Amino acid sequence: MFGKHGMNSQFAVLGSAKDYMLASSAVFRRQQFLIRSLGGYTDQSQQKIMQQTKALGGTALEADAEHILRAITPPLDRSKHKGQAGMVAVIGGCREYTGAPYFAAISALKIGADLSHVFCTKDAAPVIKSYSPELIVHPVLEESYSVRDEDKQSISMKVFAEVVKWMERFDCLVVGPGLGRDPFLLVCVSEIMKHARKCNVPIVVDGQSMWFGLSADSTSGLFQDGLFLVTNNLDLVSGYSLAVLTPNVNEYKRLVEKVLNCEVKEQDAYEQLLSLAKGIGGVTILRKGKSDLISDGETVKSVSIYGSPRRCGGQGDILSGRQVSIYDFLLKHVAVFVSWARERLSAAEGDSSISKINPTILGSIAGSALLRKAASLAFQNKKRSTLTGDIIEHLGRSLEDICPAS
Repeated sequence: MFGKHGMNSQFAVLGSAKDYMLASSAVFRRQQFLIRSLGGYTDQSQQKIMQQTKALGGTALEADAEHILRAITPPLDRSKHKGQAGMVAVIGGCREYTGAPYFAAISALKIGADLSHVFCTKDAAPVIKSYSPELIVHPVLEESYSVRDEDKQSISMKVFAEVVKWMERFDCLVVGPGLGRDPFLLVCVSEIMKHARKCNVPIVVDGQSMWFGLSADSTSGLFQDGLFLVTNNLDLVSGYSLAVLTPNVNEYKRLVEKVLNCEVKEQDAYEQLLSLAKGIGGVTILRKGKSDLISDGETVKSVSIYGSPRRCGGQGDILSGRQVSIYDFLLKHVAVFVSWARERLSAAEGDSSISKINPTILGSIAGSALLRKAASLAFQNKKRSTLTGDIIEHLGRSLEDICPAS
C-alpha cells in the first residue's frame, strides 16, 4: 500500500535555506563564483523545468519497500553458478581513504552479490585487502604525485585498459567511495564512466563529504569524491537512465545550485527533486535524509522506515549545521538491487505490479529500506557504540526477515 504525504507534512525536514547561510560570507562568495565559472543552468531553463514537473509535484508516495525487496531479490537456486547473483565493481580508494570502498564492496557481498571488486590506487590496495580476503582488489589507479607529466597519457591509457577488460562482467559500477580529488585520478575515472555508459552498465555515484574540524570559512578540508566529479561534469551522467546519484544534504545543495541555479527549498521538496532529476536528463537521485526521497524526474518515492539516531564521527555536515547518519557510507549496495531489479524485469520475472517501474527507482527504494532496517537492528543491540561494521553485520538478517531464503 502507498500512503500520501502532503507538501506541508512533517516528513524529512532536512534543513532550510537559513541553515545553509551558517557558512561565512567568504565561503558563500567562493561557492557562487565556482557555480558561475562552471556554467550553471539559467533562470529561464530552471523555470521551464519546474513548469514541466509542476503537475507531478505536491505529493510523494511512501514506497511499499518490503514488497519491492521481495519482488526483486532473486531466489537461491542450486543450478546457478558463481556470478549470476551479481558482480559489482567499486571505483575508489586512495592513500587517505580506504574504509569507504571497503564498506561499499563488503556490503554488496553481505546482501547476496556473488563477487565484489575494488579498483583503487596502489597505496590503498594492501590496506583494503587486509580488511577482508573476500574482496577482489585491483591496485591499478594512479595519483598525480606518482606520475610524471610526460607519462600521464600512457599511464591513463593503461589504467583505462585494466578496468575496461573487466567491464563486460560487471552488473553495476559504484563510483566515488574514497576517491578523493586528485586531478589525474579523476580524469581516469571519467573515462571509465564514459565507457560504462557505452556498455549500458548501471552506475551508482556517491560522495564522502567530510570536514576535519576546520572553521566554516575554510574549504580546503572538504572532499566530495564521485559527486564532486559529477557535479563539475554533469555530462558524465546527464541523460543516462541507468545512473543513480546518492547525495547527502550538502551534496544535494550543490547539485541544486549547479543545475537549477537556486537554493534548496524544503517547502517545494518534491517538485524541486523532480526538477533536478529531470534537469540532469532523467537520472535517478536518492536524496539521503531523515526520510529518503527518490526520483527519476517522472515520480517521487519516499522511504521513511526508522533507522538509527546514531551519528558517527567524520560524517558530520558542518556547513549546513546537520549531520549525516551512520549508514550514509553504506548506500552503495543500491548497486546490487539495481542490477537485480534490472535482471528480473528484463527476464519478465517476478511481480507484474512493478514491471513498469524504473529499475533504478526499485533498486534505490530497496537499498534505502534495507539499510534503514539494518541500522535499526544494529542500534537496538549496540546503542551509542554502534559502528558502520555493526550495521553491515545486520544486512543479511534484515533481508532474511523480509525475504527468507528457501
